[in-house]
Amino acid sequence: MRKIKPEKIFFILILFFTLTVFSLSLTSETNDESISPGSFWDSALLDLSDPLVPSDPWQLALYITEQMSDEQALAQTMMFGWLGAEPHPLTLNWIRQRGIGGVKVFGWNTVNTGMLAETIAVFQATALDSGLGIPLLVATDQEGGLVRHVRGNTSVTPGNMAIGASGRPIDAYWTGYYIGRELALLGINMNFAPTVDLFNNRESSLIGTRAFGADPVMAGVLGAAFAKGQRDTGIIATAKHFPGHGDTALDSHGVLPIINASMETLWDRELLPYRFLISEGIPAVMSGHLAFPNTPGGNSPASLSSWFLNDLLREEMGFTGLIVTDDLIMGGALNYARNLPLAVKRALEAGNDVIMLSQTPALNDAIWNLLITSMRDEPEFRERVRDACRRVLALKLEYFGSDNFVPIIPDPAQAGTNLPHPEAGTFFMNLAARSVTIIDEKNTFPLSPEEAGRVLLAGNYSEFFNAGRRAFPGAASYSLPSASNLGDLAFHARNADTVILCVSVRLGNAALQLLRNLNARLIVFSILDPGFLDEISWADGTVAVYSLTPESFTAGFSAILGRIPGEGTMPFVIDGNQPAPRNTVIRNIITRDQ
Repeated sequence: MRKIKPEKIFFILILFFTLTVFSLSLTSETNDESISPGSFWDSALLDLSDPLVPSDPWQLALYITEQMSDEQALAQTMMFGWLGAEPHPLTLNWIRQRGIGGVKVFGWNTVNTGMLAETIAVFQATALDSGLGIPLLVATDQEGGLVRHVRGNTSVTPGNMAIGASGRPIDAYWTGYYIGRELALLGINMNFAPTVDLFNNRESSLIGTRAFGADPVMAGVLGAAFAKGQRDTGIIATAKHFPGHGDTALDSHGVLPIINASMETLWDRELLPYRFLISEGIPAVMSGHLAFPNTPGGNSPASLSSWFLNDLLREEMGFTGLIVTDDLIMGGALNYARNLPLAVKRALEAGNDVIMLSQTPALNDAIWNLLITSMRDEPEFRERVRDACRRVLALKLEYFGSDNFVPIIPDPAQAGTNLPHPEAGTFFMNLAARSVTIIDEKNTFPLSPEEAGRVLLAGNYSEFFNAGRRAFPGAASYSLPSASNLGDLAFHARNADTVILCVSVRLGNAALQLLRNLNARLIVFSILDPGFLDEISWADGTVAVYSLTPESFTAGFSAILGRIPGEGTMPFVIDGNQPAPRNTVIRNIITRDQ
């Protein structure tokens, strides 16, 4: 880590500790050897002439941690979600009485962004005014596309697969930038993005359009550009889900996915984006609840595996930043560990530095009691927790001591008036247009309303019908019974010259046969994950977009009409053909160490 300038040390120490000079001890359970905030910080850390006070963030974090009680050190490794939109009393108690290190914003907290900013302000003010006065890490999942935990007035974006289709790192950068600018207004300083999982399994129910695509090189390039955009807005970026969630159809929220990739495959495929991001200084990585039995990690979830987190991620790959668990209440970890307290302990033992739980546990529940007892009885575990605390403090010291960090106390008025970012809408509209992908083996496009003749629009989404009627005035409409059930399409299409079918999922054999028997021109309008398109490649033409935004539907129809070129690249293999990455210079740079 870089050195902190001497003049910033004073700022950091004042920020962390002056609000606690007259505070009481953290809890009644504090050890005899614990620090007294009123005496220690005042007499030592605020005396800048003391030669024992180091300037390097890691050494300063070590210096601070050595003075902390077990309870104080353990609390810094905890990051909890809360129920509702307002500050939850239980969460406030954890902040006030224990000094937890962070909070996690979920979708159920964010319908009203102004209220979210007020809640974060209360959480941070409580943290600064109690215990050691250490600011919170305030995190969320704002990946773009379908995963948008902060709702309200924030931008709705085309998502990662659209960026992969555009193939332009600058699109990844500006996506990260605009998302970051909006989060910063709310006081959110950490984002669990970019997602650099690969789209290896087209049956994936969890990843899909959250991936940039199947190419690990481009995932690394675009992920790094996304992270750079966030960094330039003061957001701490987090790459996920280590070591890679793409090659499975299972969802780790409910079960532990078993991925049978070899170590060689894993190194050259899933781990390549992380290798690049680590070289670019990614500050945090999220560990995933995934098992790789053909590696030394065995059948344990990577999130609970010291081999994956210490031997591989830290020792072999050289990562020195923060390791954060995915939600430990998810089945992929909880079922394996048998209960939540054991899952939390195993996660810390494995090498995670921050334990993330979507709920706030009771103040003195089994989790806390098990961890504190283990710290007192097991010296190795105690040192592991203190090591995790050092890493959390080192990140906070460097981050809050830099020239670029999110204001600790957000201004709810700004959050209410400056969202979404005024420039974001135009950018995301252009990104939607750049990402549109055309498959036109029969030279169907461009297709004018006159050439299309009588048009039938068939689908499930109102925005599809709205954009379709603007493109083809007078078109008839048929709402399908479901995304995969074509219902009476043949009856409604009997008088049509052109059928434009909006598809978002794989169709069954009966549906495919129905489409083959249509007497009309068939245009497939693919939305979201287009992994099914090889089964319908015989259609007269296909247009693919990657999100449900109105801009994406408009862009798709604009490509059909020929108003935009539709130059997006399919971000994975279709019919055995994998398009080459647009920027081969970047590919050569990234793969030079292979």
